[in-house]
Amino acid sequence: MVGASVSRRGFIKGVGAVAATSMLRLRVSAAEPARPAAPGAARLRFGVQPRPEHTAYDDILRCWQTCDELGFDSAFTFDHFMPIDGKPGPCLEGWTLLSALAAQTKRVKVGVLVTGNTYRYPAVLAKMAATVDQVSHGRLILGMGAGWFEAEHTAYGIPFYGKGGRARRLVESVQVVKALFTQDKATFAGKYYQLKDAPLDPKPVQRPHPPILIGGMGPKVVLPLVARHADIWNFFAPEDPAQVKEVLAGFDALCQKVGRDPAEVEKQTALRPKDIAGRPAKEVQSHVRALATAGVRHFVISLPAPYDMAMLRAFAKDVMPALRDWQA
Repeated sequence: MVGASVSRRGFIKGVGAVAATSMLRLRVSAAEPARPAAPGAARLRFGVQPRPEHTAYDDILRCWQTCDELGFDSAFTFDHFMPIDGKPGPCLEGWTLLSALAAQTKRVKVGVLVTGNTYRYPAVLAKMAATVDQVSHGRLILGMGAGWFEAEHTAYGIPFYGKGGRARRLVESVQVVKALFTQDKATFAGKYYQLKDAPLDPKPVQRPHPPILIGGMGPKVVLPLVARHADIWNFFAPEDPAQVKEVLAGFDALCQKVGRDPAEVEKQTALRPKDIAGRPAKEVQSHVRALATAGVRHFVISLPAPYDMAMLRAFAKDVMPALRDWQA
């Protein structure tokens, strides 16, 4: 399987707050060959994640509104309370920031990439998400992940469980959120979370609920959760498109194993500034096309501050139109 190794800190510095866990090592049995979803089954989508660290609100608002006007499909904050690059400085809180940005954009889908499950009870998250979906008139993508930044937990006194404990809590959280979104009064008796005749009013604008994006690659707990419940899977794509294809073939096989059509789960990954800035448009198109051929449908540019607006404008003008409806 995948042989590349990437340090958590190095990956986070490169691509931002994507759920960064161990590389996927699902083995697809020859007796049960994967039937990968057709790469051309859905149009390509392009997003941006201007990281809300080492920046000011006016700067990130300007970036989001520009991306909205340029035709990007999605825009994301992240869910951290201090910079993840290890340098001291400002860091805006992701969900309150998201609500403000959602109110001041018009078309772009909005979300947190991804919400750290350890930071909030899932019922509170569901209420927040429903409110942002109302504020945005149905443009929310609900990003969820197990949480990983131990130093942040230590600094703020937030309990930090082992990898398995965090993953199992995420499983229950997804179930709780979906129950609140879809039931008039939800009751849930889990090991970690409980509900008793809990209302959620108003419901989200999107029905039965906003798209659920789950980030992570843990093979024992997180990936089966993604296969069963996610509308979008955010994963770390290796450098080699052939390895990306292998990762996605393993995931598609898992979807089939749990009775899910792999085409129902949109595969999303990050594009780094070094993959784009200063490169000819044809070269960037070729890079994106190779990942799309492997099965990726949603590309998010992870952007540190100060935001390279010239790069975003060039990408929107010279790359997105040429690839939006491209099919393998």
